[in-house]
Amino acid sequence: MAFSLTINLLFIIGLVGGILALIDGITGVRSRVALLGVLQIIVAALFLLSLFFTGIPLGTVLLAFITVVLLILAMAFRGSSRARAWLPLVALILLIIWLVLGPRAIVIPGVNA
Repeated sequence: MAFSLTINLLFIIGLVGGILALIDGITGVRSRVALLGVLQIIVAALFLLSLFFTGIPLGTVLLAFITVVLLILAMAFRGSSRARAWLPLVALILLIIWLVLGPRAIVIPGVNA
């Protein structure tokens, strides 16, 4: 496991999305769907670690995809609490942007080129 760090806009998007998903998982542990919150904490923490360290099992892209799925499930099962709906929604949008731009499915000069 080696430490590697390249700071660019794509890294910042992934980092902020991962941190927001981790915070949402921590706040979700206190709700009715505690198991989903614990899974979200584990996967979001692994995703954040995979941004900094190479050799994390499952890979960064798969961890981001699992985090997106868990965020969608958390939003569906928690109900319509408008006061807390922004946190998973912003994390979801940022992680989807990271998933599209990360593996270079779309190349935007200055962002991921």
